Amino acid sequence: MVPANYRTYKILLVDDYPPVRRMVKALIEANPELSVVGELGDGSALLKFLETSSPQMVILDISMPFMSGFEVASRVKESHPEVKILILSIHNYKEYVERALAAGAEGYVLKEEAGDELLAAITSLRAGQSYISSHLQSRNSTLNPA
Repeated sequence: MVPANYRTYKILLVDDYPPVRRMVKALIEANPELSVVGELGDGSALLKFLETSSPQMVILDISMPFMSGFEVASRVKESHPEVKILILSIHNYKEYVERALAAGAEGYVLKEEAGDELLAAITSLRAGQSYISSHLQSRNSTLNPA
């Protein structure tokens, strides 16, 4: 049982595909320390959401309508540098990981590995560390998650 004064870690999901959001939400909310505070379908909605709310982490897709996850991550970091950004993507290219990290994301998880790695990634980012999917690290030995 979670104590009444216990505060959960607030996470916002941003992905244009509702089934992915539902799957990610289920994984997150299985952990009583984590809470999904919203689900959005594009980066513009995220920027508007941040005008009135303060999640501690955003789990963000790269390929979305209106603006890419790279652009969204950069804009979030400019206005809310304290918000952790975890990219959750189908793109398993070193260049995408590098662009995401350069835009301010602290982590990158492949959607195909979300069931195995999402909670580990969230834990790492909460602890102030970065996180890169193990599949990406093994394929791209030059990536450094630290």
